[in-house]
Amino acid sequence: MQLTVAIIGPAHALKGEVRLEIRTDDPDGRLAPGAVLATQDRSGRPAADLTVERLRFDGTRWFAAFAEAPDRTAAEALRGHRLLIDTDAEPEDEDDDAWYRHELVGLAAHHIDGTGLGTVTDLEPGVAQDRLIITTPGGQRIAVPFVEALVPEVDPGAGRVLIDPPGGLFPGLGAIEISEETTADGGDHG
Repeated sequence: MQLTVAIIGPAHALKGEVRLEIRTDDPDGRLAPGAVLATQDRSGRPAADLTVERLRFDGTRWFAAFAEAPDRTAAEALRGHRLLIDTDAEPEDEDDDAWYRHELVGLAAHHIDGTGLGTVTDLEPGVAQDRLIITTPGGQRIAVPFVEALVPEVDPGAGRVLIDPPGGLFPGLGAIEISEETTADGGDHG
């Protein structure tokens, strides 16, 4: 399966550099100088492969230069192109906790006690951690932080994920937890 690593933005400066909208958690690895990436043009049609010549991060944004775009005019013509990787051709990752969105969407979500919670309908990237989006049978979308404490098991072979949610996260499942400090201060909790 081909996944988007980055989308090429506007040309930057005169020597063919472009700004990138990064779509990977490993830009240094996937976009390392010498990497050859498949591309799609703005309409989604396959386009010529690009070879990364330079990659840099200015603290806020990523920039790259490609061997096939030696000047600003050639770089500007790449605007909107998607840089792709073929996940099927990649070596197996030793990190068992790494998942692609397409591997998770469609899995049944079950509470650790076996109760059905719904279906995984999305994986949203987050700053601290990603969130699994579970759509309940009633159509409610619940965002579950994708951390081992709350999602202890992902089993694509069995077609499911196990969830150990805190009380109140899913409708009708457990009470909202209130710490002793909160109740000891004598405040109104009703």
